[in-house]
Amino acid sequence: MTVQYSFTATCPKGLENVLAEELRALGAAVEREQPAAVRFHADLSMAYRVCLWSRMANRVLLNLGQSKVEDAEALYSAVVDIPWEEHISPTGILWVQFSGTNREIRNSQFGAQKAKDAIVDRLRKTTGARPDVDKRDPDLSVMLRLHRDVLEIAIDLCGDSLHRRGYRTHIGAAPLKENLAAALLVRAGWPAIAEEGGALLDPMCGSGTFLVEGALMAADIAPGLMRDSFGFERWLNHQNDLWLPLREEALERRSAGLQKPLPEIRGYDADAKVLFAAESNIARAGLDKHVRVSCRPVAAFKVPSHRPVKPGLVITNPPYGERLGEQEALRETYAELGSQLKQEFGGWKAAIFTGNPELCHATGLRSHKQYKLFNGSLPSQLLLFDIHQQRADGDSRDSAKPRLSDEAQMVANRLQKNLRTTGKWANKNGIENYRLYDADLPEFSAAIDVYRSTEGQTYAHIQEYRAPASIPEQKARARLSELVRATRHVLELPARNVSIKERRRHSHKESGSQYQKRGEGAQAFWVDEYGAQLEINLWDYLDTGLFLDHRPVRQYLKQIARGKKLLNLFCYTATATVQAGIGGCVESTSVDLSKTYQAWAQRNFRQNGLDPYRHQLIEADCLQWLEAAQQNRRGHYDVIFLDPPTFSNSAKMRGVLDIQRDHAQLIEQCMALLSPGGTLLFSNNLRSFKMDREVQEAFSVENLSAKLLDKDFQRNPRIHNVWEIKAP
Repeated sequence: MTVQYSFTATCPKGLENVLAEELRALGAAVEREQPAAVRFHADLSMAYRVCLWSRMANRVLLNLGQSKVEDAEALYSAVVDIPWEEHISPTGILWVQFSGTNREIRNSQFGAQKAKDAIVDRLRKTTGARPDVDKRDPDLSVMLRLHRDVLEIAIDLCGDSLHRRGYRTHIGAAPLKENLAAALLVRAGWPAIAEEGGALLDPMCGSGTFLVEGALMAADIAPGLMRDSFGFERWLNHQNDLWLPLREEALERRSAGLQKPLPEIRGYDADAKVLFAAESNIARAGLDKHVRVSCRPVAAFKVPSHRPVKPGLVITNPPYGERLGEQEALRETYAELGSQLKQEFGGWKAAIFTGNPELCHATGLRSHKQYKLFNGSLPSQLLLFDIHQQRADGDSRDSAKPRLSDEAQMVANRLQKNLRTTGKWANKNGIENYRLYDADLPEFSAAIDVYRSTEGQTYAHIQEYRAPASIPEQKARARLSELVRATRHVLELPARNVSIKERRRHSHKESGSQYQKRGEGAQAFWVDEYGAQLEINLWDYLDTGLFLDHRPVRQYLKQIARGKKLLNLFCYTATATVQAGIGGCVESTSVDLSKTYQAWAQRNFRQNGLDPYRHQLIEADCLQWLEAAQQNRRGHYDVIFLDPPTFSNSAKMRGVLDIQRDHAQLIEQCMALLSPGGTLLFSNNLRSFKMDREVQEAFSVENLSAKLLDKDFQRNPRIHNVWEIKAP
């Protein structure tokens, strides 16, 4: 009578029932499903067959026993009782993996060490020798799992995880594991479609995992055939007479499968580099005569025309974006995918696997089935679609354009109202860069600035304000997404022309900017402001290079600095100096500590033809520079623009700047550098700022805040303080 054993096949979370169905189809007797695993019993030949043919499993474990374990002593006793001399040579290589804890065994590394000691002690006692311990290519891998004081002891028959078939040496940026890809194909109905000769297409194929796994199924090729070895081949109880016929049978089935005509299996990707990886993987799998890939964007995705193609399955794992800015850019990709499916693939099945199911709404398709799965630790969904043929008038059950949600429409209505007021005012006054929205609707807490490049492109810069702690971050994020959607809709902007600066709540242990950047690859551009061309970068930095609220301040400086000498402290990208320069300022000095902003200012100067000999840029700590200037530049400047940050403790600065505390000293130092009759323009953005009484008594001080505030910033005037200060 054939000996029956107990086995556990592990798998990615969410695939337990798919794995159970596969095990039954292979002939194993399934006992039960459990999280990320299926227990079954079978003889050794069936276990080998599962290792060779399972497309879903990660590992196949031979269960050696289980024991009640409450402490380290009980753990040692449970492991040492196993006859390890029957499983590994005393001169072999051992590896032990342990998972789980309890009240006494609080560390998995400790558990592994204790179990290893038990195995080594047992072998030394029974054989007089002990194995080496090394995780690289061991002869026996022992797997122990402690759960609710029950220890399960097993040996791994696979060696390396079964998802590593052996064909994928080149991978893309975010590859699917092979067994997950196979499970998604099964869920999407590919085996039946392939049996009927239907095609398999992937419009964003990356390194080609769906294509290879689909071809392996269609050609009846065992996924384990390409592996160099299995763990059971060095197990002392391995029976080669059972294994070799199974492998021989698999080779014969592969040969027969590749000789029959296979369905059309083709992939596309817009990235030519990633297609090189796909081609290499396909060739390594021996499928290069049956699977092809081409460089093509989603917008050009069509049914192949080189031969008659039977409708089949379109399956893809599109990118989903980690940040909202990336997601909004991807919304167009999803929309293009939906458009091409509706126009070109009537009568086909489609499957989209994504970590962001919300993006799938942009396809305009309605899924008839959804499966909740995991891509690694990331919750994901597989959405299945039936693509209906569009009629000549373009109508289709799938063809309804995605419309704005009620919340997004509410924002859109406000933006359209603002365009009729603020936008009309800006156009009338020749202003092309302005604030369109500033938390007008409290639940949509963000500012939206509009920029128009000198090349005629319109851009939107969306800056999220910090939501109250009472609002869940998920809700705040959803509202920001609706705001972005409304902005793109009203301004008719592609996603690449929208920059989003998100605020995220951080724990005290987290570091980094409070804003999340959109990502790499965005380009800076030039805008015009009253005749000055200024460089804007909406993506790479916290600010854009141009403080829009200072627009009238720059115009005022342009007027009062004509024919005079200007000092610009904390100059940022020196846009105020540029305005003064093109307005006739004869000499200027612009000081800032940042190398980045100094380089940016240089580009602004060159673009506007400012003479570098008359308009000097100085990279220095403004506080130290001011102190030194008291000795050699007293009375040198006719106009000084002082626009310090509210607070700064830069590592490069000698001290800490607090503008409420330190403004009187800064003003006094600046006044010493003014020529007789000169003007100091002092600005800051501290909402609670109060001008020092001694400054008001010592100098002639006029608050110009209301006068130098344009219509687009009048909604929130407290953030804008401008003072004109002169000697009495």
